[in-house]
Amino acid sequence: QVQLVESGGGLVQAGGSLRLSCAASGRTFSNLVMGWFRQAPGKEREFVATIRRIGDLTLYSDSVRGRFTISRDNAKNTLYLQMNSLKPDDTAVYYCAASDRFTTVQAMYRSWGQGTQVTVSS
Repeated sequence: QVQLVESGGGLVQAGGSLRLSCAASGRTFSNLVMGWFRQAPGKEREFVATIRRIGDLTLYSDSVRGRFTISRDNAKNTLYLQMNSLKPDDTAVYYCAASDRFTTVQAMYRSWGQGTQVTVSS
């Protein structure tokens, strides 16, 4: 089992930027596919982005593509999500998650962090 801890959330104005981090421990980080998901108030949790083990391939949801960048540092056991041009619709709790497969399907992610709140004001 891998333990995941997110950080970096906060309050930002529309058009601003934030970088989320996710620190992993308990398993070899470089063996894991990593993803970011988010859950807005009153909505179901949704896929945001995912990255392969060595960071050579990424996938994004249509709503964030071109604004968000997922990356990882396997030497530091850390996953990142750089969020630019933030919109009020990006307001949500953001979760990092680990999987053995490169997929956008939530059910394939078996380990989850506790989440970090991102609030974008208009």
